[in-house]
Amino acid sequence: MLVLVLVSTASAEWKEEVLYNFHGAPDGATPVGGVVSDEQGNLYGAAEGGANACPTTGDCGVVYQLSLPKQKGGAWTESILYTFKGDNYGDGANPQGGVILDAEGNLYGTTAYGGGSSCTFLGTVVGCGIVYELSPPSRRGDSWTETVLYSFQGKKDGQLPVGDLVFDAAGNLYGATYFGGGHGRCDAPFHKHCGTIFELSPPTTRGGKWTEQVLYGFKGLGAGDGSLPNGGLILDSKGAIYGTTYLGGVQGPCSDETGCGIVFKLTPPGSKGGAWTKMTLHLFNGKNGFCPASGVVFDGAGNLYGTTSFGPGPYGLVFELKKPSGKVHAWEETVLYAFSGGNDGKDPIASVIFDANGNLYGTNHLGGTFSGIVFQLKAPIRQGSVWTFGILHGFTGSPDGAQPAANLIFDKAGNIYSTTQLGGTGQSCQGGCGTVFAVSP
Repeated sequence: MLVLVLVSTASAEWKEEVLYNFHGAPDGATPVGGVVSDEQGNLYGAAEGGANACPTTGDCGVVYQLSLPKQKGGAWTESILYTFKGDNYGDGANPQGGVILDAEGNLYGTTAYGGGSSCTFLGTVVGCGIVYELSPPSRRGDSWTETVLYSFQGKKDGQLPVGDLVFDAAGNLYGATYFGGGHGRCDAPFHKHCGTIFELSPPTTRGGKWTEQVLYGFKGLGAGDGSLPNGGLILDSKGAIYGTTYLGGVQGPCSDETGCGIVFKLTPPGSKGGAWTKMTLHLFNGKNGFCPASGVVFDGAGNLYGTTSFGPGPYGLVFELKKPSGKVHAWEETVLYAFSGGNDGKDPIASVIFDANGNLYGTNHLGGTFSGIVFQLKAPIRQGSVWTFGILHGFTGSPDGAQPAANLIFDKAGNIYSTTQLGGTGQSCQGGCGTVFAVSP
């Protein structure tokens, strides 16, 4: 009853608007990540679909821009910045994460396949994935230029990059591959090994090659380690990297064969050329959540927050990991909210974000009478009190969105933007081809 009261109150205060409906070809379908905004408020993202078909893996995918309406109440305009061609052309195929922007307006992202390397899937050479850069044209109206910064080879260097990339202050890029790394057997016989965290360093001279370094290769459940890192990494002020793995760690009710997932930290070496040090900050065991499908975020005190897709209901939850202090040396988990699978939704597969007041926002992929929701967790008024849950929007399917799966972002006015994988008015996809949406207070 309490949840239902909160649902009606929160929903009455926020309004959702579909900014763009995908239609499959040539504009894309099933957006696989969220969106990023430039200084003018234009949005950028990546999607599957597009005009080119790739063998075995479906349509090759696109990178798109949504331009602000020219007048208030007008329509957002989509432009296709790049359509991937697939492995036969040496570029990428099938993006499985969003894009990020640098200060010059260049976009960076990954594709799961492509790159001209020898990785196979179902007997077909599909490539091992790439990291790419898209540079805007020097003259208005010209085409954007794609540059493959790195093509994975599927060995110790990684295979099938997923999630968003992140920059450090020196311009190095960090990301994750679901497979590769040289350790473990996490998806045999389809893929090799249990995944990597990698760094790409920019060239020292203009026009040179970026350099890839594997910072850590996960070893999987048999070694008590994580497996299948999710991307969406974050860095602290000392350059340490934090993230999650979908599986691995310890056995439990989630799966005796694969493990329940972990939260990890990678600390940079004390001297140049040394090895990064991996520390497991938290082991999920089913009762405290399992299968985190996205990364974590910091609060101002250095505590970590995130979601798990399942457990303990088994509909998923939002958790806090409190940073050790004083005599406490372990990160302590608190479940802030466990979803019931009713109107409050289930299966959160994106992370959460903070507003300026310390409230948390996120999405559920599915749920109850809705096809996914956008939710808010209001921070406790005083220490020791509970977080308060409310639904900002419940998706209803076409012509509305359905099944949100990506992280949210705020604009300066407090509006929220992201994507849904299904729904919308696109007719060429069963259940709709997906949307970009805004939720406004």
